[in-house]
Amino acid sequence: MQANAATTLAEARKEAYSTPLEQLDVSRPSRFQHDTLWPFFARLRAEAPVHYCAWSPFGPYWSITRYDHIMYVDTHHELFSSEPGITILDTSDEFELPMFIAMDPPRHDEQRREVSPAVAPPNLANLEPLIRERVCRILDELPASEPFNWVEHVSIELTTQMLATLFDFPFEDRRRLAWWSDVVNATPKSGLVASEQARRDELMACYRYFAELWEERRKRPPANDFISMLAHGESTRNMPWHEYLGNLVLLIVGGNDTTRNSISGGVLALNQYPDEYKKLRENPELIQSMVPEIIRWQTPLAHMRRRATQDTELGGQRIRRGDKVVMWYVSGNRDAGAIDDPDRFIIDRPNPRRHLAFGYGIHRCMGNRLAEMQLRVLWEEILQRFRTVEVVGEPVRVHSNFVRGYSELPVKLHPW
Repeated sequence: MQANAATTLAEARKEAYSTPLEQLDVSRPSRFQHDTLWPFFARLRAEAPVHYCAWSPFGPYWSITRYDHIMYVDTHHELFSSEPGITILDTSDEFELPMFIAMDPPRHDEQRREVSPAVAPPNLANLEPLIRERVCRILDELPASEPFNWVEHVSIELTTQMLATLFDFPFEDRRRLAWWSDVVNATPKSGLVASEQARRDELMACYRYFAELWEERRKRPPANDFISMLAHGESTRNMPWHEYLGNLVLLIVGGNDTTRNSISGGVLALNQYPDEYKKLRENPELIQSMVPEIIRWQTPLAHMRRRATQDTELGGQRIRRGDKVVMWYVSGNRDAGAIDDPDRFIIDRPNPRRHLAFGYGIHRCMGNRLAEMQLRVLWEEILQRFRTVEVVGEPVRVHSNFVRGYSELPVKLHPW
């Protein structure tokens, strides 16, 4: 399996450096699915860190691939707007879903403020015992002597339980949350939906389910869950249906994908770097620095998209008003100009939070501390039970240039 992966990566490297620079399109989802994206971004960082792709299936766009340039775009929202969307894919007007991450101030600030208390430090402290209880139950019920899919049994199960709590969502239906999260950015090529209309139908089913919950929460006193906060919030209680659905989608994906795929990515990384796994077993206190390193190494959301609000210059390139600008977090997190030895997974890396996976500026991930807490608790409990979570087959990655995720990660447990 490793030999095949090396051959595939060698072929990708040859393609990356033989393609004329002006024809290079780093947005192809297949490269993310097969994990062959790295040489393409390495070339752009070295030769054209602010790169214009005139033609792609997603239209023309600028690629921002170096750490410092990404930081500049992310922290200058007055020059680079998040409206009308955050992904490289343009949504047709008739099914546009407004959400606060794809809004500029003041609307962004007002709507984000309504739901942020759910993941504020006091609430996280209250949630930790519940997370630990659930982690213990999940780990204790895993197959003891046979291979199984870590994504299905651990990553999805833990994150959907947490999402159900944050939404006060019917616990028995929690797997619907993972399904809707997957459908949000799915295309027919992903194998999840047969057509764009099928995707929309699934999202409308999501809306109908949550519309009932909205009505129920609206009639109750305000509570500390996302739906109640939206239903009672001054800036959100009169939202049109498509804005409610947009914010639901944002909170579902934000609460699911970062943690879920970092849970899987951490297991894979430790198997690819067995010396680091040995270091962790011998020094469990390194979990604290390992958690942000997992998130950097995985970078669960590969990019965020912006729109230039005026003519501006970046990296010696002239970006025109209205141009699509894509910040490739996955590339910035492998930039040797900002991070030492960035292609290696190092669990005791100095300053491990120096990464871009949560974004920066006003749109920085609202639930970053919750994601880190879930990963920390999970690894504390894993080390109590298992000497090794061994990857016993090739991971299956999703077909997406936005979510860097896994649908399968076959593993076998080795208790102490």
